Amino acid sequence: MSAQVISWSLFILPWLTLLFMKREDVKRYMPVGLFSIVATTFIHDTGITLGYWVVWHAAFPLNEMLPYFYGLIPVLTMWIFKYTNGKFWVYLFANALIDIGFSFYYLNAFLPGRGIYALAGITSFQVWLINLGHATVLYGYQKWQENTLLPAVKNLFAFRRPAAAKPSFEESDD
Repeated sequence: MSAQVISWSLFILPWLTLLFMKREDVKRYMPVGLFSIVATTFIHDTGITLGYWVVWHAAFPLNEMLPYFYGLIPVLTMWIFKYTNGKFWVYLFANALIDIGFSFYYLNAFLPGRGIYALAGITSFQVWLINLGHATVLYGYQKWQENTLLPAVKNLFAFRRPAAAKPSFEESDD
């Protein structure tokens, strides 16, 4: 199979799976899917600059950007959130398992074997750790989008007034 067919398949086919997701879920998880594109592009650009990986073959017109950044990653993020949202440890465990396959097989064997991509100055384990950090940031972003992160942070860091400064109850005539 040619590198172009693989590249375009990784871009187009995942989006077609969203036809099987409820419209409300697509609307709910699309922001985190789009944020995953931005974060992945930033991570990938940083890795290119630092010499961590090399792209030999990208789909036109993407230069040094792999199409799965814009297809597989955001859609997979949305599906994972659909089934694990609200359960951080389940979410992290699911991401850890998927990222093992991604880091140790997909980036280390599948893409290099087809002349598309290769790790250069980084190990698969380090890529796995980066992906877990990425997943944690995405979870925080989704919680922020749902307005469930801010109340928890506000309660955690809220200034507590001493009891003497609190308004007293009005005295009642009993």
